Amino acid sequence: MKYLDKSCAEIARLVGSGDASAEQVVGEFVEQCRKQAHLNALTHLAQDSALACAQARDAARARGQQPGRLEGVPLVIKDAICTEGLPTTSGSRILQRLTPNGPEPWRAPYTATALARLQAEGAIVIAKANMDEFAMGSSNETSAYGPVKNPLDESRVPGGSSGGSAASVAARLGAAALGSDTGGSIRQPAAFCGIVGVKPTYGRVSRYGLIAFASSLDQIGPMTRDVRSAARLLEIMAGDDPRDSTTTDHPVGKYEAACDQPLSGLRFGLPEEYLSEGIDPDVKDRILTVVERLKQAGNEVKSIRMPHTHYGVATYYVLATAEASSNLARFDGIRFGLRAEDQGADLAQVYNQSRAQGFGDEVKRRILLGTYVLSAGYYDAYYSKAQKVRTLIGRDFEQAFGEVDVILSPTSPTPAFRSGARSADPLSMYMADVYTLPASLAGVPALSLPCAAVTRDGVQLPIGLQIMCPALAEERMFTAAAFVERLVQTQ
Repeated sequence: MKYLDKSCAEIARLVGSGDASAEQVVGEFVEQCRKQAHLNALTHLAQDSALACAQARDAARARGQQPGRLEGVPLVIKDAICTEGLPTTSGSRILQRLTPNGPEPWRAPYTATALARLQAEGAIVIAKANMDEFAMGSSNETSAYGPVKNPLDESRVPGGSSGGSAASVAARLGAAALGSDTGGSIRQPAAFCGIVGVKPTYGRVSRYGLIAFASSLDQIGPMTRDVRSAARLLEIMAGDDPRDSTTTDHPVGKYEAACDQPLSGLRFGLPEEYLSEGIDPDVKDRILTVVERLKQAGNEVKSIRMPHTHYGVATYYVLATAEASSNLARFDGIRFGLRAEDQGADLAQVYNQSRAQGFGDEVKRRILLGTYVLSAGYYDAYYSKAQKVRTLIGRDFEQAFGEVDVILSPTSPTPAFRSGARSADPLSMYMADVYTLPASLAGVPALSLPCAAVTRDGVQLPIGLQIMCPALAEERMFTAAAFVERLVQTQ
């Protein structure tokens, strides 16, 4: 296998120079997808369209067309991101149509802006990735297509909700993947699978073509095996989009070039609240070891306070479920997707029965929670108060970034846990995102990269370090991340 372990930049260079063909690269990754099918990381393998696209790119280069920055790079795309002509179901039965030959998934009539920009630079979609239904989960066990296995230890979860994307990168099913992050759904599975995952600043990447969960939080981001590849993908994806009014027209930085910049005296902060009760002792030890190495390399690391961190989980699960209740109202069995076979006597029964059959238990739970907190008599007690606490969490970050340039923390309080271990306890599942939720609520960029490992039952499980920076400071984030990546690789 020539190409499976190569970075996005290496593949693009080889294909662009003619030392490899896109068809050869895509063919090798497609074969790997078949070999690793038991991981259940993919919902659809787009072999024919991927090979056709690769052949078209090769032919265009032969005619003299300039290669793109991602020429021939195979991508796996989370199933919540619209990809024209390919199935897009968000891991749910509600976006399947019942036919005499069985369920048929909804196929997107257009491509998400973020993905279209990557394709314009030569990237090739080879598969759609499994995911927690409507991005609601932290283990990739709520999908209508079944759970995903962690390729590092198949008895454990890959994290969620972008678990299929993370497992795909770790198992070499794609050179990179796209995920979506609402409260940690890129970063937490990246940590569990030992890869790099990036949640950009809110509004930095267009949400056009992303099936909504919580619109004030959702962001598309890259998942890769190295920091530089993530920087390249994000640099291409980012930017204003007239089809998404929440995007910013702030100039896109030189993210990839930032990976080569010196730290130049960046001050690192370590929040006391992120290393308090609830964290696995081995995770805490490994994070503190990396921090000590940063200090030994001449960097300033100081303890800081972010007092409202402990309210992040409660705040998120009020606001996100409220937005989910509103967003998922469009799935009614009328316009597209699943319609119950027994339609009932009136429209209300069509809605009820279609949703009862189409939505899984976790999605139903969150819709009920969201509807409750928005209902008369409870709006002020829950939703309005949660919005105020969200403001306080944002102020924690503003004050912290007045003292330091970069905030460090564990990505998750534990390494990957066993499949089924938390399925019956939603609260313990929600706590898996305790360290990723605050950055989402504040809208600041955050990146997870593997920094160490712990041994469980004879298996080395990765530990993720989370790097957070002020809004729109992705260049700083990539400079810090690339430095830490080099630091831990020399251990």
